[in-house]
Amino acid sequence: MTTPIDSPAEVASVGGGTIGDADYRRRERAELLRFAAASVREDGFGNLDAKGVLEDTPTELYVTCRMTHVFALASVMDEPPTEGGPGRARLVELATHGIAALRGGALHDGVNGGWHSAASGPRAKNAYGHAFVMLAASSGVVAGIEGAAELLAEAIEVQTARFLQPDTGLVVDDWNTDWSELDPYRGVNANMHTVEAYLAVGDATGDPVWHERAARIAEQVRGWAAENQWRIPEHFDGDWNPDFEYNRDEPAHPFRPYGATVGHGLEWSRLFVSVDLGQPTPGLVDAGVALADRAVEDGWARDGADGFVYTTDWNGEPVTHARMHWVLAEAIATGAVLRQVTGEPRFSELVQRSWDYADRHLIDRVNGSWHHELDRENRPSGGTWSGKLDAYHAYQAALIQDIPLATSFAAAVRLARDPEATA
Repeated sequence: MTTPIDSPAEVASVGGGTIGDADYRRRERAELLRFAAASVREDGFGNLDAKGVLEDTPTELYVTCRMTHVFALASVMDEPPTEGGPGRARLVELATHGIAALRGGALHDGVNGGWHSAASGPRAKNAYGHAFVMLAASSGVVAGIEGAAELLAEAIEVQTARFLQPDTGLVVDDWNTDWSELDPYRGVNANMHTVEAYLAVGDATGDPVWHERAARIAEQVRGWAAENQWRIPEHFDGDWNPDFEYNRDEPAHPFRPYGATVGHGLEWSRLFVSVDLGQPTPGLVDAGVALADRAVEDGWARDGADGFVYTTDWNGEPVTHARMHWVLAEAIATGAVLRQVTGEPRFSELVQRSWDYADRHLIDRVNGSWHHELDRENRPSGGTWSGKLDAYHAYQAALIQDIPLATSFAAAVRLARDPEATA
């Protein structure tokens, strides 16, 4: 399919100039890139504070990968820059910097192979970060970034040797630095981003096995969700038995919170559609609709204020009331995709309501980018996340309505620039 996911008329309640329309989204993409360009540092891309200043924290693998991915996508889109924003040449330069940092910088382990979760500090190696290495490399390949193909080849080798379990089709989570100790924890979050990465790898390489592997993971998650009223179990032991009480004493954990994570229900919903595009799987789109409906019912304004709560218990009652920007971004992206594949107007309503909320509460017109976290009264907060770490979720939300429906963002931007390209 080569038409944009939603036209402005479908998303906005009236004509041009409304919140969330095509011009609005284009301006928002440009502003996000302008802000994010300040994150460059020698060993990758660093964490930005609320005002866009680099924080004095170690460079993190997932942030470097996600920003490399975003700059690569933006270089393919090649949109006119705003004042102070990066043009295509600068975007290529930034993406090239990210690829180079991942190939030979402090994040890369030239002795044992793979990538450290951060450039300094604990030497853990995790599936979450390695999924983003594959994503960044795949987007770099599609964008024609120097060194991306070599990075992708190495990332694939590490992925298949260390993380992918052939018997289950799922990925394990955490190794120590020399791959001698594997943590017994297993998690769905790492598998979710692995699905995203596998789809992108399949698009970048043309090898269908990656789409097949993504579908196998998605099928497993669909089963777990269906057994739990479409609330996805997130945490498991080493034998893939769910642990429904995991992190009850740390319910707002940034990566492994207790309970059902509303944003992951939305994100998996969108990924189910993407998986079905690459590897048709009966019932998977319907499952994606069920996930999205459950997430909206459980998450939106459940405590009397607009916005999505972060987590709920297994009966759908809010646990962590903070509003995370990435959850709202996923609501936009998922609503747009489901509107395209189902034709249901409630998903257009979800997109517009989410853009209205973002405009009112999340987009920072003073300092730039989006507030990454709000409290339950929709005031900027930092209980779980501080600063504005990266533009990944927000940029994709601002992009997805203006590109074709495809298995990965990289494939979609390639089609957007060249409708005759192979998806």
